[in-house]
Amino acid sequence: MEESTIWWLLAGGIVVAELLTGTFYLLMLAIGLAAGALAAHAGAQLTVQLISAAVLGSAGVIGLHLLRRRRSAAQPASSNRDVNLDVGESVQVDAWNADGTAQVRYRGAQWTVVHRPGNAPSPGLHRVAEVIGNRLLVDKL
Repeated sequence: MEESTIWWLLAGGIVVAELLTGTFYLLMLAIGLAAGALAAHAGAQLTVQLISAAVLGSAGVIGLHLLRRRRSAAQPASSNRDVNLDVGESVQVDAWNADGTAQVRYRGAQWTVVHRPGNAPSPGLHRVAEVIGNRLLVDKL
C-alpha cells in the first residue's frame, strides 16, 4: 500500500471522528494529515511528510484556538436578540409600583416589568433589554 493511501485513510478516519464529535480541532488535524498525503504524492521522504502534517495540523489547531479565544463571549439567551425576539421591542409603562415593578400588556398578555438597576422608574415608552423568566427588564427610551 502506498504511503499516500495511508495518509488519506488516516485523514478520512479523523474526519469521521470530527463528524461524530462536532469539534473543529479534529478537522484541523485532518487538514494536516491531508498535507502529509499531498507530500507523499509529491514523492517527499517520510520525514518531510511527517513534518508537513505536524506543522500544518498544529498551525490549524493553534490558529483555531486563538480565534475562539479572541472572539467575545456569547450573550446569554435572556438578552440575545438572535435567541429571544422580545429583546429590543418597545412597551408602554403607565405607572410603576412602589416595589419597582409595573404591569404592562405586551403580545396579548400581562407582563411584569422591572427597570434596569441604576435607572429611576418613570412612566413612558421603554425598550425590553432582557427577559428574565416571566419578567421584562426594560430601559427608558
